[in-house]
Amino acid sequence: MADGNAAPVRAIAGQKALLARSTHGIAYDAVHDVFMVPNFYAQAIQVYRGDADGEAAPIRIIQGRKTGLRNPDKLMLDEVNNEILIPLRDRVLVFDGNGEGDIAPKRILGPRPNLGALVVAPDAAHDLLVLGGPGGNPGHQFQVFERTASGNDEPLRVIRGPNAGIQRLMGPIAVQPTRNLIVAGVRTLAELGGDDNYVGVWDLFADGDVPPLYRLGGPGVLLQQVRGLILNPKHKEIIVTDKRINAVITWYFPEIF
Repeated sequence: MADGNAAPVRAIAGQKALLARSTHGIAYDAVHDVFMVPNFYAQAIQVYRGDADGEAAPIRIIQGRKTGLRNPDKLMLDEVNNEILIPLRDRVLVFDGNGEGDIAPKRILGPRPNLGALVVAPDAAHDLLVLGGPGGNPGHQFQVFERTASGNDEPLRVIRGPNAGIQRLMGPIAVQPTRNLIVAGVRTLAELGGDDNYVGVWDLFADGDVPPLYRLGGPGVLLQQVRGLILNPKHKEIIVTDKRINAVITWYFPEIF
């Protein structure tokens, strides 16, 4: 319920924490009460206690030659299937959620030159995996795969095109499984006719050049560059972080719950 210029309840920092710049993803595992971040420079995934504070060291690290990690800066967690997902543009690495040390991924989607895995969201309810990233020609796209897709498996559906409006995805995407929705923050580009930044909501089972069902953005809305996004079903809220205004913004958005 923090609001305004609120101080953090806890902060993790210092040499032992091993945190690095260029970390654009974080995930909390409520089942095991841990959270995890990728380390762009150490080619690692670092896992911390849920109540970590101060100069707290990771309790587990996935790192080494077998992992295939290459400058990871985002990750997502599938709590239902206990899997960590790392998008690396031309591939998606999937690790066991309890993994540690120099371990190989349990599954790899790709590598494929034009896979466009910039961000990824699992949907355990429908056994699907949504990839967001380059490939819209111009702009970005959503690709919907079977959850356990690997290698050169093709997507089941692709959402892209001028009406879809996915000009540039700037942060994590989310799936709202009870309403079959994809939710994402989009940065619009002047060269593509865009003039605002917004959070869009698309039909998970749509295919082709389909517009979003909802758009949260435009004149009078604070958004300048969305970098993080999460859904809070309990309170029917969408929580967004914005890089330009340096804030966490929460909206009541019952239409998508």
